[in-house]
Amino acid sequence: MNFSGLFVFLHRTNGNYKTLFVLQSLFSNICLLIEVKLTQQLPYVSPPGGRGPSLPLRFNMATRWGICSAGRISHDFAVALKTLPAEEHQVVAVAARTIADAEEFARKHSICRAYGSYEELARDADVDVVYNGVIHPHHLKTCLLFMNAKKNVLCEKPLAMNAREVKEILDAAKRNNVFLMEAVWTRFFPVSVEIRRLLAQSELGEVKMVRSEFGRPLMHVPRLLQKDLGGGALLSIGMYCLQLVLMVFDGEKPESIQATGVCLETGVDETVVVTLKFSKNRMATFTYSSRVELPNDAIIAGTKGTIHVPEKMWCPTSLIVNGEERHFPVPEPSLPLNFPNGTGLRYEAEEVRQCLLKGLKESTIMSHADSLLLAELEDEIRRQVGVVYSQDCQ
Repeated sequence: MNFSGLFVFLHRTNGNYKTLFVLQSLFSNICLLIEVKLTQQLPYVSPPGGRGPSLPLRFNMATRWGICSAGRISHDFAVALKTLPAEEHQVVAVAARTIADAEEFARKHSICRAYGSYEELARDADVDVVYNGVIHPHHLKTCLLFMNAKKNVLCEKPLAMNAREVKEILDAAKRNNVFLMEAVWTRFFPVSVEIRRLLAQSELGEVKMVRSEFGRPLMHVPRLLQKDLGGGALLSIGMYCLQLVLMVFDGEKPESIQATGVCLETGVDETVVVTLKFSKNRMATFTYSSRVELPNDAIIAGTKGTIHVPEKMWCPTSLIVNGEERHFPVPEPSLPLNFPNGTGLRYEAEEVRQCLLKGLKESTIMSHADSLLLAELEDEIRRQVGVVYSQDCQ
């Protein structure tokens, strides 16, 4: 067990060497008692060197998470996991680009092991699944690192910079026989579950039109402005509108797509309007912008009724069905969050656990085919508005 985070924390409070030794011993004993208690609650004991990639998760075992990156979204994910039962979800390790960042994250979230490299996390035999929270230009490299180490992976959206990279990641998941899912968290919110239920039961009749908007003033965020950081509004926020359209139309590829918009001087997209036509004369349109605030809602209109997601369509907690409003609140966080409704990340984490318990290698809610289609349409939108990344030229 790694207690280096404790040393750093005490050193920063000006503790002397003797105090460090005493408190480390005390903390070690506390952790030992916790481990004994967990062992009593969970009768299964890991084999030497960890459970290993070939052994399936059992219902009486916690899903053991490793977190890759100590950034803002990883913080929210760790907080969200705390809203789930501790006997079902445990964060056992975190890795960052520097050991100092990893130790600070571990201290804040009570994680016992901290690593200063992603390679060390990949070698940790006690990690069942890695949450990959690095910025998206690095998704390909880190996903391959973990999957080649036989780790299951939940990777933040977008899964990669383009469809070519997505295919490479999907091939690696299949080759290594590991679970992989793109973390499109919206799809796992109770509101999205309810939308799929209503559509499956034909409550709206035949859906003829989907409209969605997502716009926030984000010109102060360097990650959205700089091309080498994967900048552009589509991959960060516009994709939420697109994934909703594809979810409503059950993963069908549109017959046509038209996109027009405005790009920044840095060469990334700022504001774009997209229109899609599907079979049977079904239509969809969405607008996204990193410049201005939009209503951030969504409408699904059918021949017998309408669903309205009134606000925060990317992390919804309510919907209006034919005038009747329904609420699906998310749990309160134990620590301040970086993003609205951040504890809603718990739903994708639970989906991962349920898939692992069933021995699945992908989710039916956000399948590999879903991720590939999403990436292919994103590529086409970027092509039409003139956004080219260095990854497109490789």
